[in-house]
Amino acid sequence: MRILHTMLRVGNLDRSIQFYTQILGMQVLRREEYPDGKFTLAFVGYGGERDHTVLELTYNWGTDNYDLGTAFGHIAIEVDDAYAACERVKQVGGKVIREAGPMKHGTTVLAFIEDPDGYKIEFIQKGTAGY
Repeated sequence: MRILHTMLRVGNLDRSIQFYTQILGMQVLRREEYPDGKFTLAFVGYGGERDHTVLELTYNWGTDNYDLGTAFGHIAIEVDDAYAACERVKQVGGKVIREAGPMKHGTTVLAFIEDPDGYKIEFIQKGTAGY
């Protein structure tokens, strides 16, 4: 068994695709329209679905925002340099909500950014986590 994808409901599919491709460097792997169900799916990731876990961005036609609730935490992405990754995000208009630095009570270097729908994304600097 393996994890295939994580689904996120988004309020504006094009805006979300731009964020995940232009700011986070993912690729659009496929996009599917479902007119009878009034929704569109876009799958994005750093590699093909056969070998990588990806994100499924789900746009339900006519719904432009969601209550994210309190149960979902964040998506974690390994980066070579969390400080540089935050600077790149800011340079292209992204939102950094926790600057890069060591985590409280630990040595992992991390940062948090936010996507256009308010989902949190954690950057974990390569080589600083305990795995």
